[in-house]
Amino acid sequence: MNITVLCENTALREELDAEHGLSLYVQTERHKLLFDMGQTDAFWRNAEKLGIDLKDVDIAVLSHGHYDHGGGLAYFLEHNQKAKVYINEHAFGAYYNAAEAYIGLDSALKDNGRVVLVGDQLVIDEELSLYSCNDRARSHETAHYGLQVMEQDVLLPDSFLHEQYLLVREAGKQVLFSGCAHKGVLNIVRWFAPDVFVGGFHFMKLDPETGDREILRQAAQELLRCPTVYYTGHCTGARQYDFLKALMSERLHSISTGDALHI
Repeated sequence: MNITVLCENTALREELDAEHGLSLYVQTERHKLLFDMGQTDAFWRNAEKLGIDLKDVDIAVLSHGHYDHGGGLAYFLEHNQKAKVYINEHAFGAYYNAAEAYIGLDSALKDNGRVVLVGDQLVIDEELSLYSCNDRARSHETAHYGLQVMEQDVLLPDSFLHEQYLLVREAGKQVLFSGCAHKGVLNIVRWFAPDVFVGGFHFMKLDPETGDREILRQAAQELLRCPTVYYTGHCTGARQYDFLKALMSERLHSISTGDALHI
């Protein structure tokens, strides 16, 4: 399996665009797959610079209903003419940040004929499965950090029902893709125990110079209990990553726009 980071908060080279978002191109034995699309068309421009033709993508997955992962959805649907896009059935809800700014998707795209709305679980084929895990207990408490959902004209803390995870099975390995791990990376890893985890940890609000340091230290210990190799970036946070890296060593790796991973 080959994974190319098309968009992330940082970039390896100046000619590649970085933005607060995530987009991954995944080439498996059966598929050319796009996981998330950043917040603009930067993922597409970067793919062209990296020699990847996203018109050949045959399947796409959106991890959740926030603009920094699905802002490029309209551009993808316009320029790729064949791929179905698998999106959780709750992803077109009305989502807001702590400042009450809208951070959701373009709701008009819900009616696109190539958008497939997914429930709690969907087996696409022998390689690919999607899970939202809304029916699973969250053993570790998660914070919403001011992220909200509008329900009946009232803003409520987001419980992230719209977040889903892609599990890829190939060559005897299980690789799990998560956009932001809003339901808690510790919960997600406990649910799946994958060989490899790729995605954000959503630790960027935890300050390693304050009392949050102990939270991060305990998180590192918990992540190490599972024999998983982690590739992370985006919402993990740069200082948070550095703190975790010192504890997790070669079990933890960072990703940036332009990175190419072979798993």
